[in-house]
Amino acid sequence: MTEPVEDLCARLIRFDTTNRGHGQGRGERDAAELVADLLTDAGQKPVLLERAARRSNVVARVAGARPDLPALLVQMHLDVVPADPDEWSVDPFSGEIRDGFVWGRGAVDMKDMCASVLTVLGRWSEEGRVPQRDIVVAFVADEEDTGYYGAHWLVKEHRELFEGCVAAIGESGGYTVPVRREDGSLVRLYPVGTAERGTAHLLLTATGRAGHGSRRNDDNAVVKLVDSLHRLSAHQWPVVLTPAVRAFIERTAAALDVPVDWDDVDGTIARFGPAVKLVENTVRNSTRPTVLSAGYKVNVVPGVAQAQVDTRVLPGTEEWMLSDIDNLLGPGIRREFIANQPPVESRVDSPWFDTMAAAIRAQDPDGVVVPYCMGGGTDAKAFSKLGIECFGFAPLLLPEGFDYRAMAHGVDERVPVEGLRFGVEVLDRVMSG
Repeated sequence: MTEPVEDLCARLIRFDTTNRGHGQGRGERDAAELVADLLTDAGQKPVLLERAARRSNVVARVAGARPDLPALLVQMHLDVVPADPDEWSVDPFSGEIRDGFVWGRGAVDMKDMCASVLTVLGRWSEEGRVPQRDIVVAFVADEEDTGYYGAHWLVKEHRELFEGCVAAIGESGGYTVPVRREDGSLVRLYPVGTAERGTAHLLLTATGRAGHGSRRNDDNAVVKLVDSLHRLSAHQWPVVLTPAVRAFIERTAAALDVPVDWDDVDGTIARFGPAVKLVENTVRNSTRPTVLSAGYKVNVVPGVAQAQVDTRVLPGTEEWMLSDIDNLLGPGIRREFIANQPPVESRVDSPWFDTMAAAIRAQDPDGVVVPYCMGGGTDAKAFSKLGIECFGFAPLLLPEGFDYRAMAHGVDERVPVEGLRFGVEVLDRVMSG
């Protein structure tokens, strides 16, 4: 009999797949071997691929009854971000089940979906069921860093594994966002990611004249850099309503009985309650300085000062945004990319979106499914290079008051057991069709 999804999620959490970045971490191998074993038990023929030792990816193609239909990719990652045990109420890798939750690092990001997908495939095997179309499942490495060992490498070196895939689902979307209308009635929103802002991590370098800290210096690299960062961080980027953002505002406002004022987008979304967090970061581009580096001794003016800026770019805005950044930085500042992954944008209204919405409403008839744009980034940035239409869809039923967005990368990360079971049913319906 198929293992309960909560038990499988707990088992996956107990593999410490911490990714510390820059190729450092324990690797995904042990978790990947369990995934491969479970896929084999379900009658599949998984392949395990590594760019480097223990940085493991598992891919399998589940044959559908109608191979003429376009295939669906279901993509997940096995790695997790670090967790400090001293900050947690439980051991972050204990996979403890208590109080109706599965606790541990990766519970919502994203070993929950890994467990749900494996549970669906195990159920199909037991019941002798097959999907209508081919389903490619990919459990990948290194999403929490650059994808160098995971999705980006697979897309470059093993694209044949994804032959025929025209759409993909992955993190993050399809989860409940309970919101109270102003009259007190409850609405359960389910955002589905149809877009992602691009990730343009910038390195800024200011050069000047090195010298003694006690002497006048009108060519101080530190001053140049600080002045440019002040202009950049003080700049208010204009509202840009991409199709996903506009549709989210329209449909969420309608569900909450909030009038839309397109001349005051910030005022409109401020009335969305907890749902404001889904859109407040995606009505604009953003440029946030995060790392500074300059000098080595207090009485020495350095000749070079550097900063890193986390820049997020909405679809269709990259060219003019970078031009504005250069104007804000001013002369004497060199800009270069540390990473540059373009935005992802799928259709707001498409048969794939309709299928996901129908699957959610089959489990929650009163649920309101809305498209949205993700503020961060996922492996969709890799798979979209293959022409695959990517959606954020990792369904969960979440109770009111549960701060889902604080769970990913946060302390005491946990996922409701009932939410996992809901996700299995929704994924079964989407993947079966």
